[in-house]
Amino acid sequence: MSAWDGIDEFISVATLGSFTRGAQALGMSTTHVSRSIMALEQRVEAQLFHRTTRTVRLTDTGRAFFERCERIAQDRDEAIALIGDRSAPQGELRVTCSTAMGERFVAPIIRRFAAQHPKLTVSIELSNRIIDLFGEGFDLAIRTGSITDPRLIATRVASRSLYTCAAPSYLASAGRPTRVEALENHECIAGTAAAWHFKIGGQEVVHRPKGRFMCNSGHAVMEACVSGLGICQLPDFYVLPYLKHGMVDLLLEDAQPDDEPIWAVYPQRRHLLPKVQQVVDCLAHELGPAMNSRIR
Repeated sequence: MSAWDGIDEFISVATLGSFTRGAQALGMSTTHVSRSIMALEQRVEAQLFHRTTRTVRLTDTGRAFFERCERIAQDRDEAIALIGDRSAPQGELRVTCSTAMGERFVAPIIRRFAAQHPKLTVSIELSNRIIDLFGEGFDLAIRTGSITDPRLIATRVASRSLYTCAAPSYLASAGRPTRVEALENHECIAGTAAAWHFKIGGQEVVHRPKGRFMCNSGHAVMEACVSGLGICQLPDFYVLPYLKHGMVDLLLEDAQPDDEPIWAVYPQRRHLLPKVQQVVDCLAHELGPAMNSRIR
């Protein structure tokens, strides 16, 4: 008996919610599928389904088991595809990205990518928390800053500029800072970044913003800045549309930091999968131009 016996039958029934439909999808008899799952339950010593005459639903144990089995089955099918001639992306692609960048740029690009590959399903989680790609089963993350985890491969797919700015109304009342150190005497509107970065004489300089208002939404931070509440530092796609209409002024331009890289980050064991390779290539080709077109 193989350790895999019953797993495909279990996944099919769990996915379709029916022994009959699960069997039909596999081209097997309902009796065979039922017996295979019963044997699997005996082997794992746990009940995987609640069965009634009308419904079949996963137990709590079955749900946890299904999530792991589904992931393993996808990895198996993708491994077979790697050594075959099926180089088209297939299976499930799970991506995570920060909310603002994901909504504006990454999700539309990956949506178009998915439309070109009908064997691919996509799940995108937009969140400002750092998701554990290994523990939560993600294929790919879009991140900025330094990537220090040696288990991850990082491919630079774009870059963004950070701008420090304030509304003319704030500067009229509080004055214009001409040195980074002067920010200590100003209201600074903090976002998700705990530190603001500058570059002076080739040296990196860090300022930790303090003020009466902070928010993990870049949109909210920008609106607070435009209203005259204080100074903020945000990526270009937030700032430049307001700068274009004279709603904010740029500050400390002589201390402008280097552009911040944007990385596609993925576990080493997944870098050969067609779905990962090709979506990273797509992002490297499209993300930079998409961001630039939105901020001009």
